[in-house]
Amino acid sequence: MASNVRNRLIRVLPVLAGLLALAGVLPASAQSFRTQCPFGTATHKSLDGKVDSMIPTDLSRPSIVNANPQIKCQEISGGDGYATMADGHQIYLFAFGPLSGLKNLQSGIEGTVTAAEFNAPYAHGPLLPADLSTLSGTNAGATEPSLIMNLGVLSGQTPAPSIAVDEDDELYLTLTNVGMIMRPDLFEQHTVHWHGYPNASSYFDGVPDASVAINIAGSFTYYYIAPDAGTYFWHCHITPPEHLQMGMEGQLWVRPRQNRVPLGGSLWTALDTFETQGIAAANAAGVYGTTTIAFPPENCLYDALCTTPIPPTNTVVQVAAKDGNGNMKYAYNDGDGSTAYDVEVPIQLMGFDPTFHFIGMTFNQEPFVDMKDKYYLLSGRGYPDTVGGGVVNTALPQGIDPGPMATESSDGVSRYSQVIPTKIVLNKTGLGQTRALLRVSNLSVTEFHYIATAGIPMTVIAHAGRMLRDLAGNNEFYGTNSLEVGPGDNVDVIVDASNVSPGTYFLYTPSLDRLSNDAENFGGMMTEIQVN
Repeated sequence: MASNVRNRLIRVLPVLAGLLALAGVLPASAQSFRTQCPFGTATHKSLDGKVDSMIPTDLSRPSIVNANPQIKCQEISGGDGYATMADGHQIYLFAFGPLSGLKNLQSGIEGTVTAAEFNAPYAHGPLLPADLSTLSGTNAGATEPSLIMNLGVLSGQTPAPSIAVDEDDELYLTLTNVGMIMRPDLFEQHTVHWHGYPNASSYFDGVPDASVAINIAGSFTYYYIAPDAGTYFWHCHITPPEHLQMGMEGQLWVRPRQNRVPLGGSLWTALDTFETQGIAAANAAGVYGTTTIAFPPENCLYDALCTTPIPPTNTVVQVAAKDGNGNMKYAYNDGDGSTAYDVEVPIQLMGFDPTFHFIGMTFNQEPFVDMKDKYYLLSGRGYPDTVGGGVVNTALPQGIDPGPMATESSDGVSRYSQVIPTKIVLNKTGLGQTRALLRVSNLSVTEFHYIATAGIPMTVIAHAGRMLRDLAGNNEFYGTNSLEVGPGDNVDVIVDASNVSPGTYFLYTPSLDRLSNDAENFGGMMTEIQVN
């Protein structure tokens, strides 16, 4: 009976919001679910040289095939959901869920996609566990209100959907507040705050007293530029101790311009090159007939998107087949290849207090002073769930099936709840994939966390989104086998298996009380490093 009532509520909410707006109880805009993802902007024009006017009937708008690939988009919901702990306990969440990039997220990678992919026709329902065998689905954004509700209600994930962009990109991130079905008494607002990220505009920074907060049945599109490569994280800034403890946090990272610059290329003037590459290719292919598209000079002399201080010239030799463009991948604009990596693994250090979550679901006062984590997690999972499915699948990152975890919600439907595995797979054959970049963030509101390795070295290359390098340009990286990460802190680490024998190693916390799943031993904050 309760499930039937909730299902009816899910279907009625958008209609109810519309009726209230017509009656004058709510402003008309409060019942609008709207996304924004242009094909071209003044900074990144579309490939046919136009600026998207955002008016659907404007015939001068660029078509989807000409969407600039440096405009990235993502859509998320703010609501509630459930997650399964390693001891089988289902824990209630205040959480963000995916409304775009679902296929990417199911594969264990970030949900951020290009404007062309985001604006493609949406041709799939919510991804459920039965879809895993076929990897069916779409990365397009949901724009129709009933579809947004069907996808967003009870679909919260822990951690929140990952966000990743390239340096110099523009990101349009839409947050839609779908409400909390298990707590209909709470009219909770939500925001997105990029923690530690150098965002120039407080309006898009998610701190409610300096920007805006999103009400139930409303959407808001945040706009960010990506001027600095590095690892950061994001979270809701409404009553942060409560919403972070309940699960409203996720990782984001910015990949450096150096990933796209050939040997000897200047990272200083690269922006102009990237802006015109697509145009030159299109002109050569005759896409625009006899028309040649020209752009004004856009390089670091005039453009605020460029990194400060001036990055060096790329002196790194590219290695064929390392990625689709024959380039290495880097964590930062190092100029010497010292931050090169083969495999990228985001790791979110976090924990849940099951008592706090239970109280949060049962209409009781939450005791903040007594908050104490008992589930210690890596990216929302305790060992052995941290290693995922482990099934070989060369079509997926790292060649393994990440095995996203599903949890049955109160309406009887199983939804993906924890999609990010932390198993690290390194292959020494062929060209070799021996270097893993660990993007480590501590999202706990109460605890310092510690991680360690046994038998395989770690090199710390960056802290708080900044490469460890002095003013003279000397690297200050350091080797370690144990790392301390404070709440709200980020660290970038390279794990190198070049001189390590094949086998299974462990990345774990040396805090023994955190190697358990609540009252059960042998779990918690631990994962495997598999060297083949």
